[in-house]
Amino acid sequence: MFDLDGTLVDSEPISERAWAETLAIHGYRADPGDAEAVLGLSAHDAAAYFRRVAGIDDDVDLVAQSDEVLDRMLRRELRAFPDAVETVRELALRGIPMAVASSTKRRFLDLKLELTDLTRYMDATVSADEVRRGKPAPDLYLEAASRLRIDPTACLAVEDTDVGADAAVAAGMRVLQVRRNGSLSLRHAVVPQLDPATVQTTMWR
Repeated sequence: MFDLDGTLVDSEPISERAWAETLAIHGYRADPGDAEAVLGLSAHDAAAYFRRVAGIDDDVDLVAQSDEVLDRMLRRELRAFPDAVETVRELALRGIPMAVASSTKRRFLDLKLELTDLTRYMDATVSADEVRRGKPAPDLYLEAASRLRIDPTACLAVEDTDVGADAAVAAGMRVLQVRRNGSLSLRHAVVPQLDPATVQTTMWR
């Protein structure tokens, strides 16, 4: 079970800049603390946060505004992490079922996988707009396991955020957390990079 943003694809800096550009229209200057606060959240949950801190009216469709900016940036800049691509290919060769459980909406989940040529490796994908609750609730991971017809307790989730790791743990899964910025988690085991040997060892121990 893979998270998408920050785990398979290097999209989080792009998303951060898309939100910053959108909020600037409304006179709000986003800072690193804002980016950390919405890390791993769905677009709607992130918009709710920004409405609160920036004092933006509910009748402003922040999600639609941000989506327009994000689409343009993704098509121009998005790349997959090389170690993630190597890992996914290795697991595919070994015949291990894989799924993506992502806080992004279906439109962008499909676009990101398509742009990075990862679609063909995934046996199932679940987006934030297909479940009732986003991360840290377990809904995304439980739905992904259901679509694979695999018991959640037999799954390994690969995540980059505590919010996502909490969701996987709540679903009964083991978690391998990858921190791209080298930071440590106080709640979950962390590996410095996503290499095939590490994933294989963790999955089968």
